[in-house]
Amino acid sequence: MEPVSEPRSAGRARPDITVLPDPTLDVSIVVPYYNPGRRLRATVEHMVQVLDESGMTFEIITVSDGSTDGSPFTLDGFPESVVRRISFDTNVGKGHALRAGLGMGRGRYLGFIDADGDISPEFLAPFVSVMQSEEPDIIIGSKRHPDSSVHYPPLRRLYSWTYQRLIHLLFRLNVKDTQVGIKLVRRKVIADVLPLLRESRFALDLELLVLAHALGYTRIVEAPVAIQERFGSTISLKAVWLLLVDTLGLYVRFSVRHEYDEALTASEQADRPRRDDARGP
Repeated sequence: MEPVSEPRSAGRARPDITVLPDPTLDVSIVVPYYNPGRRLRATVEHMVQVLDESGMTFEIITVSDGSTDGSPFTLDGFPESVVRRISFDTNVGKGHALRAGLGMGRGRYLGFIDADGDISPEFLAPFVSVMQSEEPDIIIGSKRHPDSSVHYPPLRRLYSWTYQRLIHLLFRLNVKDTQVGIKLVRRKVIADVLPLLRESRFALDLELLVLAHALGYTRIVEAPVAIQERFGSTISLKAVWLLLVDTLGLYVRFSVRHEYDEALTASEQADRPRRDDARGP
């Protein structure tokens, strides 16, 4: 099975996503990636095993963000009904890949996990279990949860701590960690937030949380994770700088220029009749 190529979408900084397909599965998990090598297949195989053993109906949507290392072809052999594949011609950014994958999701819950293997797919099943039992709006992995096991070098810990202090200062989110690469979201939240998202690079996780909170989706559960940084895995100063630039850009759009206000108001007004109907007389 050849990877799907979407050259027209690949040239856009922002996919035109407004309506999700009908929900026909329990969960959709998006795996964005860029040149992960052969470890991609091992990660996806592990995900299939975990989700299959959970008894849930599921799909995994892999999105190559312009990979040039042949990694999309390592996914040959998976049934298309289980592993759906998107491949963009050019590298635009993780946020772009995530928006494209989430927009295809047919699950009642939609989530994403990094492809690098630092976070085990084993956490997907307990995330769904918490979603079903506690019914939050969003579940996010958190390095700062007391039950988390995280092995990072001191410098990376400092980056993370400093960044989360900045997030609290700028957006007042009552969340201790926004950037861990595993999240699960109720379909209604994604349906409302996805058309508003603009981020194409590293700050999409944050943009999703900020806009969801602005729409009243404030039930966010931080769940423990185990992160074992791979040998030789580093975070570059360039990546730190780009995340900072994207974060400040989001702050300017959201809090200074109020560029989201009109869309947020329209979304709230469109949803109000449905909330009123749900309450009944």
